[in-house]
Amino acid sequence: MDATEVLGLVAAGITTLANIPQTVKIIRTKSTKSISAFTYSMLFTGMAVWVVYGILTNDLPIIIGNAIATALCGTILFVKLYMKLSKPEAEE
Repeated sequence: MDATEVLGLVAAGITTLANIPQTVKIIRTKSTKSISAFTYSMLFTGMAVWVVYGILTNDLPIIIGNAIATALCGTILFVKLYMKLSKPEAEE
């Protein structure tokens, strides 16, 4: 593993960890009122495409970072859509 790949893994780790507090807060409070479903849909799609790109280019930092971030974003999006469908008057 060279220095460039280590740098990529550090960057992927930091940006992925940044999503954890938001995900945990949404799961605990079950409140997604301030989260945009459209924005998270775009973010989820973009990160999923980055995973595919990482696989095609065999770039481990991109694969790992975006796979975890996609899962976190997908969790937030799922809760947002679930809450919107189950309590349409409570969520926007």
